Amino acid sequence: MAVSGQGVGVRIARVDTVPYRLPLTSALAWGAHSALRVAEHVLVRVTLDDGSVGLSEAPPRPTIYGETVGSVTAILAHLSPTLIGLDIGDEAALERVRNSVAGNQTARGALDMALWDARMQAVGQTLFDRWLGPQQRVRVSFILGIAPPAEMLAEAMRVVEAGVRCLKVKVGREFRQDLEVIAALRGEFGEEVLLYADSNETLTPQTAPTVLAAMRDAGLLYVEEPLPARDLQARAALHAKGILPIVGDDSCFTPADLERELEFDTIDVLNVKTARNGLTDGLAMLRAAASRGKRGMVGSQASTGLGTLHAALLATQPEVTEPCELSFVLKLRDDLLNLPITFDDGWLDVAALREHRLDPAKVERYRI
Repeated sequence: MAVSGQGVGVRIARVDTVPYRLPLTSALAWGAHSALRVAEHVLVRVTLDDGSVGLSEAPPRPTIYGETVGSVTAILAHLSPTLIGLDIGDEAALERVRNSVAGNQTARGALDMALWDARMQAVGQTLFDRWLGPQQRVRVSFILGIAPPAEMLAEAMRVVEAGVRCLKVKVGREFRQDLEVIAALRGEFGEEVLLYADSNETLTPQTAPTVLAAMRDAGLLYVEEPLPARDLQARAALHAKGILPIVGDDSCFTPADLERELEFDTIDVLNVKTARNGLTDGLAMLRAAASRGKRGMVGSQASTGLGTLHAALLATQPEVTEPCELSFVLKLRDDLLNLPITFDDGWLDVAALREHRLDPAKVERYRI
């Protein structure tokens, strides 16, 4: 069923936002100094004139994108007058509005996903009907934040018990401690649990070769963003050494960023995040990377349940080859969904999530 470029007779009536705050089991720390202590996100709603409501989640990250709850709310209010009255089936017109502002990655990504949700409802279908791909069971990973080694090991044991079999280990503040944590994880889980590292741009061109070699020798799959994204030549030179596969994340915020990285051959794996790319750009980026022989994964911007549903749908696409960050819900003390998201021996059954939806009572409980 194609609706791109043609109307379906249903128009946007309202675009609004609901900020909310969910508690975490513990803080998530990454990079040189960043930390997340609560999930303070924005629920984005696109209401159509037939009563359909498309929903999505925007997770503002001031230290990454420069967005806040206030800026997400403001930019969507800015776009709202232009969106109201447009036919939900006219994807081209809606994309022109969405792309009429620069930056604002999570706001624009959330708008894309809410528009898709509303669009499918307008033609009597769901996001699952349109976006559930051939890989209906997806391997999952968990983001293990920087903490004292004993705390990191305890959290790893908890999420492995909950069904996770791949850990993305945040590193970069103290190299020796990072290796000790990796060794402890390997000692605890053996080969049962896959490991890779996320350096969040904390290494230097001088230290990176030694650190990546140590990570390779410790059995890690790959390392995400070892060098600052601005150091394009240094990143290309490091990749050319072939020490350990490199995942592109901070360097690949947008389709234009990705084109640059492919041109200079800086990465082996693309980490797309629906939280910043939405479904439209996310799929286009995965396909562009795959066309150049790169592997694909779907990441999380510490998404709660609703964001996880959308990321999981993108993860079912054939261009996705690696474990995907779909288990951050295990870091939440509560969620907005009516049903829990569960994992089985390293896998998420995405097709089984069709009945997961927002619980209105929980939205009211946690709204700010």
